[in-house]
Amino acid sequence: MKFVNYIKDCAREMKRVSWPTSKDVFHTTRVVLVSTIIIAAVLGLVDWLLLNGAFLIFGR
Repeated sequence: MKFVNYIKDCAREMKRVSWPTSKDVFHTTRVVLVSTIIIAAVLGLVDWLLLNGAFLIFGR
């Protein structure tokens, strides 16, 4: 019986949830993708600079 009550409580709680609109989801997804691309580019640049700096100091 506890499991049945748990499922009923979950269903009741899901009705109270304030779901985002599709416009909000699209905007948030776009922000995450752009942020990920920017961070990847910055990290790639830092990696390249450190690698070339190490080669410059220690030789290839």
